[in-house]
Amino acid sequence: MSKILKVAGLEKRYSSGNKQLTVLHDIAFDVEKGQTFSIVGPSGSGKTTLLGLCAGLDAPSAGSVALCGQDLSSLNEDQRAQLRNKEVGFIFQNFQLLPTLTALENVSVPLELQGAKDAIQKSKNLLKQVGLADRLHHYPSQLSGGEQQRVALARAFANAPTILFADEPTGNLDAETGEKVIQLLFDLNKENGTTLIIITHDVELANRTQQILKLKGGKLVTNQPTAVS
Repeated sequence: MSKILKVAGLEKRYSSGNKQLTVLHDIAFDVEKGQTFSIVGPSGSGKTTLLGLCAGLDAPSAGSVALCGQDLSSLNEDQRAQLRNKEVGFIFQNFQLLPTLTALENVSVPLELQGAKDAIQKSKNLLKQVGLADRLHHYPSQLSGGEQQRVALARAFANAPTILFADEPTGNLDAETGEKVIQLLFDLNKENGTTLIIITHDVELANRTQQILKLKGGKLVTNQPTAVS
């Protein structure tokens, strides 16, 4: 298998008054194409900061990130955005749907912006896959949290991403709804052959992935395979 994400010597520091605050310290790991991978750790351990660096949303203070064969430090902001649009999908804890667009529009607009001719039909098919065929024309405010996250799932897979980052995907959901969303996430991921990276504090969820990387205080504590692999 080829490595879709390569992280080496990664550090992130912020200036706080006269002091330097190190959020991430010397992080290194690889993710194989098609792998399911989780990053775990307590609040404040640097999980979301690490996700932002891996996806090229932020630049490290030191070290390197290679995503889909591209060294992110060699790309300018526009080029990183193009890489994300083509290769990367995101799912967030707070759904991040556009409130003025319907479920169908939230999924189809990104496809239309990329010039997809079958954007509407593809979006309808994806929403049907996540059990929302009867909710196409509902706005986010008319949907439950679980339904909003399923719209976000459909949107994330719409551009057939090579790699998908899910940041606490069940953080705003109750246990039963969260389980349904996670099952859909793994099913869609398997069907599409996507590489999945989940940021979570849920150990049970992490154990469903093939590899777990554990952070504490911005440092890498462990990086080991699970029974799933």
